[in-house]
Amino acid sequence: MKSIFALAILYGGMCAAHADPLPLFRIGVLTDQSGLYADITGPGSVEAARMAVEDFNPEAKGFRVEVLSADHLNKPDIGAAIARRWFDVEHVDAIVDVPTSSVALAVSNIASEKDKAFLIASAGTSDLTGKNCTRTNVHWTYDTWALGNSTARAVIKQGGQSWYFLTTDYAFGHALERDASEAVAKAGGKVLGHVLAPFQSTDYSSYLLQAQGSRAQVVALANSGGDTINAIKQASEFGLTEGGQKLVALLAFVSDIHSVGLKVAQGLTLTEAFYWDLNDGTRAWSKRFAARNGGRYPTMDQAGVYASMLHWMKALAALDKDKAHHGTDIVAQMKAMPTDDPLFGHGSIRADGRTIHDLYLFQVKSPAESKGAYDYYKLLDTIPGDQAFRPMPDGGCPLVAHTAAK
Repeated sequence: MKSIFALAILYGGMCAAHADPLPLFRIGVLTDQSGLYADITGPGSVEAARMAVEDFNPEAKGFRVEVLSADHLNKPDIGAAIARRWFDVEHVDAIVDVPTSSVALAVSNIASEKDKAFLIASAGTSDLTGKNCTRTNVHWTYDTWALGNSTARAVIKQGGQSWYFLTTDYAFGHALERDASEAVAKAGGKVLGHVLAPFQSTDYSSYLLQAQGSRAQVVALANSGGDTINAIKQASEFGLTEGGQKLVALLAFVSDIHSVGLKVAQGLTLTEAFYWDLNDGTRAWSKRFAARNGGRYPTMDQAGVYASMLHWMKALAALDKDKAHHGTDIVAQMKAMPTDDPLFGHGSIRADGRTIHDLYLFQVKSPAESKGAYDYYKLLDTIPGDQAFRPMPDGGCPLVAHTAAK
C-alpha cells in the first residue's frame, strides 16, 4: 500500500513538473475599433496579430504569446490609460499598431517609462524616430517623411511644380504637410499655401474652394482614413481634376480606394509600403487574411502588425526569457537581427527604431483596367529602403546623437 502511495506521489509530481507552463508574453493590439481608422486598422489588425501568433507557433520555440486588444477611440488620454493598465495590471510586454499619431506619441512615452516594447505599425509621424525616438520604439510600416518624400518627388517629375495642402489639424497631418513641403522644396517645387481641416471632417466644400482658388497644379491631401475618403469624393464632385488640378493622397490605403470606387479614384497617385498583389508571398497571405476578415483585403497597416509581431517573436525566441520582458532588451535584439518576412521582404531596424524596407509608388487603375475587387493599383516605381526613409542623422533622434558621441 505504501509503495502504491509513493508511486502515486511520484507520478503526481512528474505530472506537475511536466505541466509547468511555458513562459508567457502578452501583446496588446491598441487600435481604432470603431472610428475613422477602423477599416485600415481595427478588427483587421487584431486578426493579423492572431495570424502572426498562429503562423510563428511560439509554443514550439518554448514560450507562449497571448493577444489582447482595445479601442483607443483616437483619444490620447484613453490610449495612455489603456497602456498604463496593460503594463501595470495585466503584465503586457508589448503594444502594437496604434493608429493616430497623437495617441502613439502618448503611448510611446509610457512604453519608454515602463521599459516595454512599442511596435508602431499604423501611426505616421516621423517624430517617433526623430525628436521623440526612444529605446523601446520600433516604427515599422511607413512615416510622414517617407510618404511625403516619395510622393512629392514622383509628382514633381511628372510636372506638378506648385502645391497646395489640405491638412487634417492634428499631429499626423501637421507632420505629413511639414515633411512633404520640405520634399517639394528640395525637388524644386513651390508650396502656394495650405488649409487646416478639423479631424474627422465631413464637409470639405470650403477647403476645396480654397484649394481651387490657389490655382496650384497639385492639391495634396495630408490626411488619412475617413478624412481622405470624404475629401476624394467631394473633390470629384467639385470637378477639381476636371479643372486641371492633380489630386494627390499623401496617405491612402487600398480600403479607401475600395470605399471610394475606381470611377472616382482613378488616376490618384499614392505611396504604400505593402500591396496584396506584389508577389506570391503577399498574395498567399492576403488571401488567407481576406478569408478571415469578411473578404476584405489587408491594408499596409494590418500587414505591418503581422510583420512586426513576427520579428518581435523571432527576437523573443533568440533572447534569454528573463531579459525578454524588458523592452530595451527585446528591441535591441530586434535591431540586431535582419528583418525578413513574406510581406515586406528583407530589411533592417536602425538605431533610431526606423524599420527599413522598400516603398512603392502606385497609380489607381481605371475601372476598365481592373480585373475585379481589390485589383486597384498599377506599380509606377519601387523606392529602395535606403532611399525611401529619412537619413538617420537628419531626424534629430537623441539616441543617434548619443551613439555618435560614443
